[in-house]
Amino acid sequence: MSGAVALLRSCHPGPTAAVTVIAALLGVSAGLSGGLLLAVIAAVLVGQLSIGWSNDWLDAGRDAAAGRTDKPAATGLVEPSTLRAAALWSGALSAPISLATGWGGGWHLLLVASGWAYNLGLKGTAWSPVPYAVGFAALPVYVTAVAGVGAPWWVPASGGTLGVAAHFANAAPDVEQDRAFGIRGLPQRIGARSSLVVALALLGCVGGVLLTQIGLNGLSLVLAFALVALPLIVGTTLIVQDRIGRPAFTVVMVAAVLDVALLLAAA
Repeated sequence: MSGAVALLRSCHPGPTAAVTVIAALLGVSAGLSGGLLLAVIAAVLVGQLSIGWSNDWLDAGRDAAAGRTDKPAATGLVEPSTLRAAALWSGALSAPISLATGWGGGWHLLLVASGWAYNLGLKGTAWSPVPYAVGFAALPVYVTAVAGVGAPWWVPASGGTLGVAAHFANAAPDVEQDRAFGIRGLPQRIGARSSLVVALALLGCVGGVLLTQIGLNGLSLVLAFALVALPLIVGTTLIVQDRIGRPAFTVVMVAAVLDVALLLAAA
């Protein structure tokens, strides 16, 4: 594997791409086009790269001790010093790119700062959900600020709640391994089962709010309600049956994706 490929794998490409695509879709729905839309996409992409690289840089020792073969820094395919340089340079670059879209870019810098705060230590405390709440609430506010339109209260509230739900769902499968290495974020403190319950409850709240705001009626509203409710029912059934492994995690993530789709439709 080349150094460039290893560096790319270290940026958490899945979450990086997902957040960037969500920002792009929010921009389109807010009426952005041309240079402003590209600037928003570039700012979010660079910011997410910095968060991903800083995570793998700061966790390199722990990942190596855990035998994480999916982490290039843990297997020696990329040096932690390389990740540190990439994280710091992309983090610094995110500031002028964000502010090039206007003073609303400060909201995006809040998102980046939240991600770094999580990586630098909040992930191991009871405050671990806070960066997710702040960062994912700031994202739609940033995009709408660049577009020159206000975001109604329920948009950042839904975004922040989705972020917290994703945090609990993402941490649940690795709770025991994280505990063994001293990571004591809120999901690790309450356990995998409770984390999935919290994630489902938060997603249910978001789905309920969005269904009231999206402006559907009749059959369309019934279908949207079914799409939101079905994975919640399946997830709850799996948890009650004590099947809290990957199947429950997958169902929770499906519910999250559907709520994101509703948020994009309603924003």
